[in-house]
Amino acid sequence: MEQSWNADQPIYRQIRDRVVELILDGQLAEGEALPSVRAAAADFRLNPLTVLKGYQELSEEGIVEKRRGLGMFVSPDARTRLLQQERQRFLEEEWPRLLERLKRLELDPEELLSGGAQ
Repeated sequence: MEQSWNADQPIYRQIRDRVVELILDGQLAEGEALPSVRAAAADFRLNPLTVLKGYQELSEEGIVEKRRGLGMFVSPDARTRLLQQERQRFLEEEWPRLLERLKRLELDPEELLSGGAQ
C-alpha cells in the first residue's frame, strides 16, 4: 500500500480511504487479511495508533471484521456495500459540483461522454 499523504485530511482517514480503494479495485478481496497494524505502521513510518484508528473506522462501518488473535479481515459483501455507499456519495456530493463546473465552462456532458469535446 504505497502512499503519499495529503495535508488536507487526517492520515488515519487517508488510510481508511486507501483500504476502501483497494477493496473497490479488487486488490483486497472479501475474507482477505489487512496488513497488521504494526506492519502497516512500519511500512508507512507512522505511529501504530494512527493506523489502528483508520482500521477501527473500517471496523465500525462493517467493512472489515476483527478476528481475535488473527487480525482484521475484509467483511463479506464489503465491496457490494462500498459500491452502493460510494455511488450514493458521488451522486449527492461530487456530481452536483462537477455538473456545475461543466455548465460554467459551457461543456456538454453528452459531448464529453462521446469523446467529441476538444
